Amino acid sequence: MTIGIIYWQVVDQPNKNWILKGSFSGLVWERRTHSLVIQTVAEDKTFVEIDVGNIGSPDTEVPFVRNLCWLNKTEFCYTWDSFAEVKISLETSDESETECYSMTWTPVHCNLKLKDCFSMVNVSWYGGASVHAPNWPINDLDVSMQSFTISDLRDNPSGFGSVLERYFLGSSGVAVVVDPHIPLHVGVEKKKQFCLQTGPNMQRMPLQYTVCVGQNIKAIHQDSIQQLSVPARELPNMNVLRLPFWKLMTNVNSGAKVERELRTFSNQLKSHHLEEGVISLDEHSTSLLSNVDHDYLSGRKRSSKRETRDLPFVKHLNISVTLSPYLSVDSQQFQSSMQDGMQHYWLSLRSGPHAHLIPLLTHWRGKYCVKLNITNPEAMNWFLDKVDILHNHLGMEYIFLEGGEGDSFEEQALWPSPALKGDVYIGLLAGLAERIGDNAIMSVGTRSSHKPLFIHMSALQPDWSYAGLKGIIPSLLHHSLLGYNFFIPDAVGGSLSTDLIRDKELFIRWLQIVAFLPVLNFQTPPWASGEDEVMNLTRFYIDKHQNFVVPLIEKYAKEWQTSGDPIYRPLWWISPDDPATFTINDEFLIGDEVLVAPVTEKGVLQRDIYLPKSDFPWQNTNNAEVFDGGMLLASYPVGLREVPVFVQKP
Repeated sequence: MTIGIIYWQVVDQPNKNWILKGSFSGLVWERRTHSLVIQTVAEDKTFVEIDVGNIGSPDTEVPFVRNLCWLNKTEFCYTWDSFAEVKISLETSDESETECYSMTWTPVHCNLKLKDCFSMVNVSWYGGASVHAPNWPINDLDVSMQSFTISDLRDNPSGFGSVLERYFLGSSGVAVVVDPHIPLHVGVEKKKQFCLQTGPNMQRMPLQYTVCVGQNIKAIHQDSIQQLSVPARELPNMNVLRLPFWKLMTNVNSGAKVERELRTFSNQLKSHHLEEGVISLDEHSTSLLSNVDHDYLSGRKRSSKRETRDLPFVKHLNISVTLSPYLSVDSQQFQSSMQDGMQHYWLSLRSGPHAHLIPLLTHWRGKYCVKLNITNPEAMNWFLDKVDILHNHLGMEYIFLEGGEGDSFEEQALWPSPALKGDVYIGLLAGLAERIGDNAIMSVGTRSSHKPLFIHMSALQPDWSYAGLKGIIPSLLHHSLLGYNFFIPDAVGGSLSTDLIRDKELFIRWLQIVAFLPVLNFQTPPWASGEDEVMNLTRFYIDKHQNFVVPLIEKYAKEWQTSGDPIYRPLWWISPDDPATFTINDEFLIGDEVLVAPVTEKGVLQRDIYLPKSDFPWQNTNNAEVFDGGMLLASYPVGLREVPVFVQKP
């Protein structure tokens, strides 16, 4: 690494001071606006403007030109009396055309909030965290300042959910990566700025992040993504791609009734020639069907096979079961664990003169529960033993592990163990999922994109809004950008309602989108509409998915494994200098060769389609029409049975 030259003299402009300069970019202090600006040395392009919220009163004149790092001359240092110290260093790499500015703000005394805000003026921003009604870019979001951790969007629709990384990418060719070890709050002010903030604390925790700039948005992302993921990226079980998932909708109270429902549903799939698929069970049905005794709660490995009623029919099905790290306090398992002195298996607090462990009470799926202490190896082994018992009993193909989101301590304003601060629990749960095997599916992801796991997207509303159908493409682009290419989208028609989808058009348009995603997932069976057209289209798009989409995913999965390039790509990926591509949120690429432009508006039989610039023309796979790149197809006709798919034609 080579160090950029440090400039601290005042230039001719009275309100503008150069602080650091590299080979093509430099950092400027704008005295009038109290902003740090990264721009080209030639001053013909601004990468980012950072509103510095660490300098007290905005009316105070702050020259910000005295460099206190005189001895090493590799950093710029400055101190605001009684408020904060800042250290900024500029580093460049001979291996890439990227220059990075490392920022560290440290409060002078305790209980100070540090806050920096990044302007959205002339910059489209991406990344951060999933939200209830996703947008691409995030400029149109409005999110109150809050802890930057994953929560359950069902319970907290205004929070952050599903997939989260401390990474933000700007269309000007700028990337922001925040230190993973500091407590962080994030807020987004629609069309104005997004802000990073530390909370007041006794440890004088710094606000620490790195801003990198490069040739364009694609180039800077390809460099920055290496900081978010380890080079040894592992592929998950690719068999998950091939079969659709069918959610068993049932409301029964015994394992025998669940088995009967399974038999009925399996027969319905067969009668409609849809038998090749995976039937997924929720946590309640999984618990009923397992019908286990609770001897394993003694904490000892069982010495022989359990004696239990065999389920030969169930074992002949492809099924997915659902587990979570929660256990109801009303259950016999929990009562037995307390009697056997297994309090340390659950997240607990020490209380009383003898420091007894008291399990922490929390809420999950309408019940009061305790949560697995994932830092305890004995508790981890107990959970894995539970999975082993289920597998022997049910022979399931896949395990959906949900419930990692949320911080049980923070929810009750309690100070957590240092080993479980922030989203550490999710990372440990991902490690547990790895130990289960390559058939595990997670509901959340953070700093785990390199692991061989599928991520289940957040549930959506059964409507046409950004909380429903319109949110699918922004969500898939968000997941892929952060490295989570292997995901299971929400069920066709949305799953936030347990009612079957009766809107034929919504079902078809939803189906047409997810047919091009990694996995087809259903909650409403297509025969519920009573229309042959819906059944025929379902079979058609299942076939399209298996024979056209899956080979593409497998091809680009190998590229992701070696380079980190996403499988699903925004249009700016192949046209990174074209501003028209920065805000398109209803089209996507699979690799560089396939462009998909579904209809996302109700009652529409045409749509505008933008074809990005490329080395080859684009051909519509439906009618063989050929178009040059870099052009807009205005009001392009799209029938209800169609989804426009273009391939590059050499």
